[in-house]
Parts: sequence; C-alpha cells; structure tokens
Amino acid sequence: MNPLRKKRLMIILALLVGVGAAVGLALSALQQNINLFYTPTQIANGEAPQDTRIRAGGMVEKGSLQRSGDSLDVRFVVTDFSKSVTITYRGILPDLFREGQGIVALGKINADGVVVADEVLAKHDEKYMPPEVTKALQDSGQSAPTPVKEG
Repeated sequence: MNPLRKKRLMIILALLVGVGAAVGLALSALQQNINLFYTPTQIANGEAPQDTRIRAGGMVEKGSLQRSGDSLDVRFVVTDFSKSVTITYRGILPDLFREGQGIVALGKINADGVVVADEVLAKHDEKYMPPEVTKALQDSGQSAPTPVKEG
C-alpha cells in the first residue's frame, strides 16, 4: 500500500472513531436525562424503576389530598381506575390542581412504592388532560370523567 493511501486510511479511521465516540457520549447523556411516563398500574406492578426520575400520572382520587399543617408537604393518591399510587410533594401545588382531575408528577419512587415528586403539573382547563393520562385511562378501559363546572 502506498504511503499516501495509508495516511488517508488512518485519517478516515480516526474520524470514524471520533464520530463514534461523540455519538456514544451524546446517547449516554440523553439516556440519563429521559423521563419515562408510568401509570399507577405499572408502578404498583413494579415495572417502574426505583431511584430513577420518572413521570407518573393519573386522576387524583377525591378525598385523598392531605396537607401538612406546619409545612408545605402534601400527600395524595393518583389512580388510573385500576390501581392507585401515593405521591408526596413538598412545595406549592399548581393553582389548577384539583381532586378528581388529571395530573403528572415528576419524581422518584422510594422503597415503599411512594412517588416522591419534585414537580407536579396540572391540567390547563377543565377540558384538557395530559395525553399520557388520557392514553393510560383508555388502556385501562376507563374514560376521563366529565368535568364539572365550579361556580
């Protein structure tokens, strides 16, 4: 093989190794930052990973909201009408948070199977429900409850 071809081949191989390493690092970074959505049934069945940030969503069960009297801690139960999961959160809930309506919580599952949320997202208006929650309810054979106008 002549020296010029050998030099070109080495440059091409070095570029391929560099591009491969860059793609591998990018995919690794994306994998660590992805938040997969899990339904209460999947969480209750142990399908959701512990100590990994996930999105959990469903309908907030009526009468399940418990507020701490001396802190911003709240505890509530979310259901997909098949199974339920408890969510704890420290902070101020969104203004649109209501019992009987859909939410998505971002957080980690602890050893007790409780989702410890660091963010809670509520629906936009009485007709909106997060797409993941709507799909989970449809998959469980339920339909989203008809909203009741307040006032």
